[in-house]
Amino acid sequence: MDQQQNIDFVLRTVEERDIRFVRLWFVDVLGRLKSLAISPEDLEVAFEEGIGFDGSSIEGFTTPEEADMLAFPDPSTFQVLPWRPANDGVARIFCDVCTPDRKPFEGDPRACLRRMFRRAEERGYIMNVGTELEFYYFPDERTPEPLDDVGYFDLLPSDSARDIRRNTVLTLEKMSVPVEYTFHSSGPSQHGISLRHAEALSMSDAIMTAKHIIRLEAYEAGIHASFMPKPIAGKPSSAMFLHESLFDREGNNVFYDADDPVYHLSPTAKSFMAGILMHAGEISAITNPTVNSYKRLNTGKSSSPTPTHATWGLRNRAAMIRIPIYKPGKQLSTRIELRSPDPMANPYLVCAVTLAAGLDGIERGLRLPAETELTDAGLSDRELRELGCAPLPRNLQEALDLFENSPLMRDALGEHIHSFFLRKKRAEWEKYSSIVTEWEVQQYLASS
Repeated sequence: MDQQQNIDFVLRTVEERDIRFVRLWFVDVLGRLKSLAISPEDLEVAFEEGIGFDGSSIEGFTTPEEADMLAFPDPSTFQVLPWRPANDGVARIFCDVCTPDRKPFEGDPRACLRRMFRRAEERGYIMNVGTELEFYYFPDERTPEPLDDVGYFDLLPSDSARDIRRNTVLTLEKMSVPVEYTFHSSGPSQHGISLRHAEALSMSDAIMTAKHIIRLEAYEAGIHASFMPKPIAGKPSSAMFLHESLFDREGNNVFYDADDPVYHLSPTAKSFMAGILMHAGEISAITNPTVNSYKRLNTGKSSSPTPTHATWGLRNRAAMIRIPIYKPGKQLSTRIELRSPDPMANPYLVCAVTLAAGLDGIERGLRLPAETELTDAGLSDRELRELGCAPLPRNLQEALDLFENSPLMRDALGEHIHSFFLRKKRAEWEKYSSIVTEWEVQQYLASS
């Protein structure tokens, strides 16, 4: 369906479904969902001319002197919101943000990913992504206390959130977000949801939609859903695992190779992986964008398998990249699982930088370092370095230092996003570093 057919379908559906409000969704640099509502009478004009808004009111967009921005609805993302009334209904549609001269705005994460997606297309590749999101349910947004003591995949009456997960899935399916499965994860009151693969931009939209609906269903149930990577010390952390693969224009999975009897991975796939591993430190500020993100990465195997080095493996869930086991006849499912990102990351930017790193690996023909097996998970930092596996940043400051000096990240994200993100996150680290924690008081107050 071409653009005009999509627009005609949206306009017809709005009329037939008695839609009274259309919410225009877009995402800021930090991955926060933004929205403004228009009447259906303004929708056709919005498709043609865009809807003006004050970009200076969105952090990381523009200064007050350059405030005028345009939001152009993407008709392929139109969905009726199932939790709103059938009469005087409400729909949502993702938007592309543009400057007044209708050029893509450099600070729009969707535009950033679209730009990198086109680079891949020029080389004959289309990136597909699936995801598994983990999160916790808490009594409220100030109290990180579990609501149950249920374990991984357990089916117990004490799993207090099974009805919330069911309602979340039903709502997502009504929004055309395909859910593969949901489950109680390994931590108390921790949960997971797996979304079926789609091309990278659609999957990023789906992740933003899923996070919004997970929070919404929790709020309706009187609890709070948190995507904080490490909300409880000593308990499992939350990840945003990404399953990535490249397809050609004919729909063939270029990651699959029948001649590789162990991994079933093509040289293209291995160079893609090598590119991500080589640039692992540089992309960490995007895949793990908060102070708390590194509380997750630094826990290693103490509470859950978590990557600490740029490693890969077939069965090693502590590796940064894991290779899901190949099932005969499932060539299209051949993929890599990137295990380092966490759910507070902006999915558009994560897909953009991992695609950039992978393409760099392909273009340079990079070779993979040695695989780290599950039995090698106890290797020391020195032993891993000798295998060619660099450590991931130990804190946000280290990640930002690598990010700042990376030409690849500056090129992939553009100057606007790169400079704003760096400035914002430097300020976050400085604020964190100035806080006196309870641990410091207990450790030093009496002995000083």
